[in-house]
Amino acid sequence: METLSTSQVYANSWMTVREDTIRRGDGSTGIYGVVDKPTYALVIPVEGSRIHLVEQYRYPLAARSWEFPQGTAPDRLKIEPRELAARELREETGLTATQMTFLGTVAVAPGLSSQTGSAYLATALTEGSHAREHEEQDMRSAWWERTMMEKAMRDGVIVDAQSLAAYALLLLHEKNT
Repeated sequence: METLSTSQVYANSWMTVREDTIRRGDGSTGIYGVVDKPTYALVIPVEGSRIHLVEQYRYPLAARSWEFPQGTAPDRLKIEPRELAARELREETGLTATQMTFLGTVAVAPGLSSQTGSAYLATALTEGSHAREHEEQDMRSAWWERTMMEKAMRDGVIVDAQSLAAYALLLLHEKNT
């Protein structure tokens, strides 16, 4: 596939939206709308049989969402993924981890967005005070027993795609260690 032209149609501090005119292999043309967002990091904090989650209001869904701590750097800065993961963990939960294990990469919505993220397992945790961004002022965080979290995933209580995908990466990691 060949990109013939690209046009930015929207931009803010967190994302841009572009429209690309493309030529397919058979010579026909078409368009793609693409949401470009910076790389994110997601962290699964684990302590024994407990996993730490955060809950916040997600405007596009008009609902609150339980998910693993995750985010991007402010103003679309590029930060090394492990450092970003540690930052998001501390910022959203107040936790710091002595050990951060890379679990894998997740593409958010490959048919819509260029965004990918790195998932990490955080262990050997120390509790402290969170330092949430202004947009996260309604955020809550809590420890969940793993069995209850898995039930919430099966029952559609936890629906965040990145969290579900990262949990699958954690299960694969545990299976292979």
